[in-house]
Amino acid sequence: MAQTKMNIYYTNGSMLSIPISDIDTLYYINGNTCPVTVTDVDGNVYNVVKINEVCWMKENLRTAHYNDGTVIPTNLSWSQWNSTTSGSCADYNNDTANSSVYGKLYNWYALADTSELCPVGWHESEKWEWNELLKFIDANADTNCTQCISSSSAGGFLKESGTAHWGTPNVGANNSVDFTALPGGFHTGQGFSNISVAGYWWTAFSVSSTVAINLHIGYNLSGINKYLGAKNNGYSVRCVKD
Repeated sequence: MAQTKMNIYYTNGSMLSIPISDIDTLYYINGNTCPVTVTDVDGNVYNVVKINEVCWMKENLRTAHYNDGTVIPTNLSWSQWNSTTSGSCADYNNDTANSSVYGKLYNWYALADTSELCPVGWHESEKWEWNELLKFIDANADTNCTQCISSSSAGGFLKESGTAHWGTPNVGANNSVDFTALPGGFHTGQGFSNISVAGYWWTAFSVSSTVAINLHIGYNLSGINKYLGAKNNGYSVRCVKD
């Protein structure tokens, strides 16, 4: 008599067939369950928000170490920051009080470091994850472009409302998906700029040896733009649960 079997199909197209009699217990793991918070290697605690079945940090990353405990170089001179191709981070205006609110600014090389920037079980947000987030918010969002206004309205849905951290008038801000985007500004070899005016977030998507894709939201616009940024620029980082 033929045995009754359970067939398990994998996303890569392969299949495993197991006799039912060999199965003791079945567990269903809900991969879409989000924790309330996540803690990085430095002990910083971040609130988490679930948007379209994806778990996002609702705060910008502020760790000073990779998740294996390795220190991320900081306090680089302007020329060092501009020329390095290794991971680095900075506090806006070299003031840790800014990082406690807006998070640290990281060059793209920190995202690429094999020591891992995000907490264990989390990863740096990918371009496709931002695309899915924008499409969830705005069905008309342009997710195919490299440099464009990806959505004329999604920035407002992502921004923290009010002007406690965003400059006036903080156009269109309602934070309807609880993402709570904050304007951490940016850092280049020429200095710091745009805190309270704009937020810039890296994606893990590399376009070339020198540039990668980032997202930009401003205080005076309700939209969100997609740009190519020099990898040695310092932008904010959001992590996503694996």
